[in-house]
Amino acid sequence: MSSIRALAGICLGIAIAAVPVVGSGEEKAQPFDFNAVIEKARQRAGQAYQAPPEVPQFLQDLSYNQYQEIRFKPEASLWQSDNSDFEIMTVTPGMFYGHPVQLNQVDSEGVREIPFRKSDFTYPTEELAKRIPADLGYAGFKVTYPLNTPDTQNQFLVFAGASYFRGVGSANTFGVSGRGIAVDTGLRSGEEFPNFVEYWLVRPSADADSMVVYGLLDGPSVTGAYRFEVYPGDQTRVEVRSRLFFRENIGLLGVAPLTSMFYYGSNTVKPAGEWRPQVHDSDGLLIHDGVSGEWLWRPLINPRSLRMSYLQTNNVQGFGLMQRDTGFSGYEDMSARYDKRPSAWVETEGDWGKGEVVLVEIPTSSEANDNIVAFWRPQTPVESGDELNFGYSVTFGGPDITGQPLAPAVQTFLGDGNRLGGGAEAGAYRMIVDFAGGPLDKLDPTAAVVSKVSGGKSVEVLEHFVEHIGPTDRWRISMLVRPAPEQTLALRAYLSLDNKPLTETWTYELPAGEDVRAGR
Repeated sequence: MSSIRALAGICLGIAIAAVPVVGSGEEKAQPFDFNAVIEKARQRAGQAYQAPPEVPQFLQDLSYNQYQEIRFKPEASLWQSDNSDFEIMTVTPGMFYGHPVQLNQVDSEGVREIPFRKSDFTYPTEELAKRIPADLGYAGFKVTYPLNTPDTQNQFLVFAGASYFRGVGSANTFGVSGRGIAVDTGLRSGEEFPNFVEYWLVRPSADADSMVVYGLLDGPSVTGAYRFEVYPGDQTRVEVRSRLFFRENIGLLGVAPLTSMFYYGSNTVKPAGEWRPQVHDSDGLLIHDGVSGEWLWRPLINPRSLRMSYLQTNNVQGFGLMQRDTGFSGYEDMSARYDKRPSAWVETEGDWGKGEVVLVEIPTSSEANDNIVAFWRPQTPVESGDELNFGYSVTFGGPDITGQPLAPAVQTFLGDGNRLGGGAEAGAYRMIVDFAGGPLDKLDPTAAVVSKVSGGKSVEVLEHFVEHIGPTDRWRISMLVRPAPEQTLALRAYLSLDNKPLTETWTYELPAGEDVRAGR
């Protein structure tokens, strides 16, 4: 018997349009709403999984540059003639977009499929153009909106590939991605990638400041119905409602997953031959727990082997992959513009109960691979026949999107604790953490700020002290720490005044064998 664990206060049935049904010469109107998508997902869950059809192999074999040379014609954008601020650009299959999805438009006239039009694209060669099937279909879509000036449409949200969606605020370039669901990410059994197989795009009114998208998800172990309400701007917010139906038991369910890239940063060794100071889309994971009220910051690393971290929460309020270093001098890369990559923050609705925020860090030898995944995992095992509801929002924008009241850690440095400037302790590390903002902005540089530092059971904290850094107006914790041989370096630290925390809790883990003093 299936069980339903619904989150309180989440409305699932929102009527949008009437769907004409023809029969016996009469036309009857049936409402199209989220319940219609839920029913499709429920029905699929009761059937054997069928993998989506693949596009021709020659399209999957296209190189990155070849695929990028296939261009959508902006004048073919959906809703361009409506005087709507929202327009839709379709995405062609090819390269890693290996299967088509069905796109539908929902308006006052009902639901209509958006047909594939080969003429909406330009192709780099006649040879390639003539091989494109007339019924190829689309891989997804991009949403545009005038983020900066009234007469310019800016791409701010993309749905394409498996269950991925990427968003930006008005000052960002694309980086971190959201996903509909994660299944067995990081497990030895291998990850399952459910796909959005059908979308319904609700036609917005001319003066609308938001739009709605429905998605139908299907995979070997799970089906799902999704409602996305999208609000573009300086920060782009995506409000998500999901209803999940499970065909199989799930080893590791990932709710509201985020995917990003971390190659190297200020807290790691720079790979040989790299001239740029840092290369990453995100530099840390932030978690807000509702019961303890703690804000926890975890800098990312690029490990030598797969790293799985399970961070317990009693009622998670939010978590996100953040890009806190937004200064150009941190990257010096005019092409990639990592300084403009967005942060992504998941804010939960209702009581999600006990669970864990899982951080997956995968080794990578280049910036071309998304090697970081973060998601929430429920404590209760997910079994075949279960149904789950979740409500949350995903916000893309600058690092201030969290609304955190405490001072954040803005920089982490790691070095040898047995050399000039680091210390004189063999086997030790010098750890430097800088905090700025929040309550620290109101303090006099001579304030009696105290550092609170603790190490894991195999870590010796030799010293720690606080100093105000005048040139940057930051407060710094300097730590000299030594892990036991072949043990993980695990630390927690924060700043306080009069026994009250001024900052979030900074945490760090360096696995055994990751001796950064020797380089890679």
